[in-house]
Amino acid sequence: MPFFEISIFILSCLAIIISSRWVIDSLSRLAYSLGWKEYVVAFFTVSLGAVLPELTIGIRAAVEGIPELSLGNVIGQNIILFTLAVAICTFVVKGILVQSRTVRSGTTFAVFSVILVFVLLSNGGLSRIDGLILITSFFLYVYWLFKKEDNFIKNYEEYDGEIIGKKGYLKQFLIFLGSFLIVIFSAEGIVYSAKEFAVIFNVPEALIGIMLVGAGVALPEIYFSVKLATRGRSWMILGGLTGAVAMSSTLVLGVVTMINPIEIVDFAPYSISRMFLILSGLVLWFFVRTSNRLTRREAIILFLIYFAFLFSEIFFGQLLI
Repeated sequence: MPFFEISIFILSCLAIIISSRWVIDSLSRLAYSLGWKEYVVAFFTVSLGAVLPELTIGIRAAVEGIPELSLGNVIGQNIILFTLAVAICTFVVKGILVQSRTVRSGTTFAVFSVILVFVLLSNGGLSRIDGLILITSFFLYVYWLFKKEDNFIKNYEEYDGEIIGKKGYLKQFLIFLGSFLIVIFSAEGIVYSAKEFAVIFNVPEALIGIMLVGAGVALPEIYFSVKLATRGRSWMILGGLTGAVAMSSTLVLGVVTMINPIEIVDFAPYSISRMFLILSGLVLWFFVRTSNRLTRREAIILFLIYFAFLFSEIFFGQLLI
């Protein structure tokens, strides 16, 4: 058994989870003291909490010459965000309100961004032109999101501490910087262990990204979403989760592709995950567009989709490779 590689992977995942939370907490304290609006903070903290590990892992994988690991990571994490993360939060708060037009539109864009990636992949990979298209899509999404004036009415009140002074700003900035450096080093450990797993188990890096790395880096987002749910801020959950899907599918893959284009010779490792990612996105989109609340019954359906994905990938995935 590759105990050393497993240890590196587990420790790196734990480090990236903890350091990502430190990054978000320091940003939250700065936002509270600077009087930022609540939706701005929600967008940058909830979504960034999931995307920051993906982005650092993706950049490191691209530099190492295995950008397909990042693609697998994005696909694996997005399946979890569409299904497991939403389902868990729905059970915690006994239903998530989805009356906001912004949340519904954000869910639509998240599904669109996922489909856009697979459309661009149909040519055999992602070129730098495709990366530019993805990055442009992200900035168009951000422009639309921040153009809505009703997102900037209420001040951020999530942080319960005191307003920090000048020394506090420096302290929080240093915490942010130090935590970000830990994220970078943790990404190095995850990429290293993922490469070793691919060799040891004789499977493509993409499959390692889908099954292991995607699950590992999704944990910070699940944690933060559940934390929001327990504090009664259920309206922020879907916006953050779908925002994370949109950001990873556009910004993360766009940046990775600009560094190192993704060439796919064999689509077999993506066959099952591609089907389940599109399915889970469309099912969540249907739930959001047809009712004002996600119920526990719908959460059970999302749970079943996720476990069906795991079962299919474990028992049938190897047959397709």
